[in-house]
Amino acid sequence: MKSVYDVPADRLIEKAVEKLKEISEVKAPEWMEYAKSGAHRERPPEQPDFWYIRCASILRKLYMSSPIGVSRLRREYGGSKHRGVKPERFKKGSGSVAREALQQLEKAGFVDHNKKGRSITGKGKSFLDSAALEASKVG
Repeated sequence: MKSVYDVPADRLIEKAVEKLKEISEVKAPEWMEYAKSGAHRERPPEQPDFWYIRCASILRKLYMSSPIGVSRLRREYGGSKHRGVKPERFKKGSGSVAREALQQLEKAGFVDHNKKGRSITGKGKSFLDSAALEASKVG
């Protein structure tokens, strides 16, 4: 059986997005239409299903290395800030996006919260394993 480690990340996330859209607890907040995904961005995300992609990506990161906190996720999703003629600097990603996504995944039962951060539950592992199995059959 294929696991998350055996399937390319883009195909896994694509399948997980399709499955996350069916879950009622995971849906984009109203403010996401206007919010940037980090201080290094100039505009809000233009992808129509950005929220589901980010949730699936966070779930994959939790599967690969748990526990993870919001601060580490902000660093993972950060990037270079263009500052005109000045040199670029690294800026962290949005903490609100990461926090809200983790909270929704917690409500769905995929993530568990403890003192060290958030870690993936058995339900979350089986969800991603089934998505990996589907993604491996496509290619």
